[in-house]
Amino acid sequence: MKRVTGGKALYGASVGILMLDARFPRIPGDMGNAVTWPFPVHYRVVRSASPDRVVRQGAEGLLDAFVDAARGLVADGVDGITTNCGFLSLFQQELAEAVRVPVASSSLMQVAMVNRMLAPSRRAGVLTISGSTLTDAHLLAAGVPLDTPVGSTEGGAEFTRAILGNEPALDVELARQDNVAAALAMTRAHPDLGAIVLECTNMGPYAADIARATGLPVFSIVNFITWFQAALVPRRFDPPL
Repeated sequence: MKRVTGGKALYGASVGILMLDARFPRIPGDMGNAVTWPFPVHYRVVRSASPDRVVRQGAEGLLDAFVDAARGLVADGVDGITTNCGFLSLFQQELAEAVRVPVASSSLMQVAMVNRMLAPSRRAGVLTISGSTLTDAHLLAAGVPLDTPVGSTEGGAEFTRAILGNEPALDVELARQDNVAAALAMTRAHPDLGAIVLECTNMGPYAADIARATGLPVFSIVNFITWFQAALVPRRFDPPL
């Protein structure tokens, strides 16, 4: 057998995910449901980081807890760090400075790249769970232009209420309707949209429905971290026979 070298506590999970402390249902497609990923991931819950505290209260007082949890994941053996809330773009710089591995804190980081893919007359829009608390600071920390169109599920019947209220039950069909309706409203208000970036990591289950309804490509945390992981563990190709 070939000689191997150790040094990690855990192997096989290259991506470490910093999780909010929540109890709402996480269905397949949600970042916090492990079956969403085609590769192993390693989770760590940041205690007291509730959805309301992170999204509506600006994650005030939580930086040290997230840094400690990120360092713990690296100590366990992960090769890259992400989080399960787009609003944690606020901590991108501090997390990247605190650990020796790459950090992809927020789905919002995709916006600049998506804009580069589009014709000059088109731009990406952001769909968020809380438009009223998504600030310029969140956008700037992720490199998002401040004139980016933003749509929100806040006016819906289920999605924002259940997730930010940390409810123990979720009506999936109503949540789907909220996401699709918010995306359609944003595209009607901004006909120059060429793509949609989903800020919220709980929106992954509805990405296909949003794409079908709007006719636009939809970028979620799922495709972002799948791309991220492919760089952490590049695919090995066998030489030709």
